[in-house]
Amino acid sequence: MTLRITIADVAKKAEVSKSTVSQFLNGRFEYMGIKTRTRIEKAIKELDYQPNVVARSLKKKTTSTIGIIVANILHEFSTQVIRAIENVCHKNGISTIICNADDNPEKERIYIETLLAKQVDGLIVVPIRRNSDIYEKLVDENFPIVFLDRLVEGLPIDTVLLDNETASRIAVNHLIENGYERISIVTTSIIENITPRVERINGYKKALESNGLPIHLDYIKAMDITQLGEGINEIFSLREPPDAIISGNDLTLMEILKYTFENNIEIGKDVGLITIDEVSFSQIHNPPLTTVAQPTFQMGKETATILLNKINNKVDNQHSFIHRYKPTLIVRNSTQKEGVTNE
Repeated sequence: MTLRITIADVAKKAEVSKSTVSQFLNGRFEYMGIKTRTRIEKAIKELDYQPNVVARSLKKKTTSTIGIIVANILHEFSTQVIRAIENVCHKNGISTIICNADDNPEKERIYIETLLAKQVDGLIVVPIRRNSDIYEKLVDENFPIVFLDRLVEGLPIDTVLLDNETASRIAVNHLIENGYERISIVTTSIIENITPRVERINGYKKALESNGLPIHLDYIKAMDITQLGEGINEIFSLREPPDAIISGNDLTLMEILKYTFENNIEIGKDVGLITIDEVSFSQIHNPPLTTVAQPTFQMGKETATILLNKINNKVDNQHSFIHRYKPTLIVRNSTQKEGVTNE
């Protein structure tokens, strides 16, 4: 096992004090001779020393800047909450740096380290579970951080997210009230145990059971976005295909709409459709789409407020809370059989 090279190792090899190395790493060269700087540079290169950007960033002065890392900026949810966060920060004289991790843990880790190296005052993150170690370090150092949209078990970090099970229950109940019984749910992959996707499937199952309807596993598709077209084809190829579909998010919705258009399946007539997450085109789509909307702007506002309070020491960073928001049903024609509007 390779031992981690420390500042002390660099100082010893360069024949200087640890504080001198620290000053070098932080760009404070005012009272440092050229020969000293050269020895430190050489020692760092020969030892392949990698500074601990987490530890370094936690000792700096404030910069009036926060970092925002979203899992996938293509989600309309992401753009809406970012807009709300940015608005709160702007009013409080705080700048934002926005990063898109693409649900890639390595990319997320790089962004975290980069933002910390830039000495941001706090972080808002849609987290990827495989980076829990770096979040644990931030918690241990009392660094201001808030999670959005996803829970990470075992980490005492304030988290703002939707009541996802209720969102699915609302969708299922609405479809049943409109005469649908063979209800499918389609969403993106749950391999990483991503909170909203898992909870929405769980809520869907519970809602079917409470209404006395069987759970058909063939009606549940949770797949990578590149495979969803194949998954949707599978459910429509069943001997008894679903008469209604719940779309788990906006990216899934696009795949469903693409498939139904290409296969001449009429929404609201051949199949009912309801999507979790309001989308910008829901009212102008033909037929207009029934949605279960998240209060994205309220969620973004609270997320930013929680973080700024942490930064300003107005709350106890050692106690975390889960902040759940209630979804809202917006009824339109896509869940009305034969395209009849529900008055």
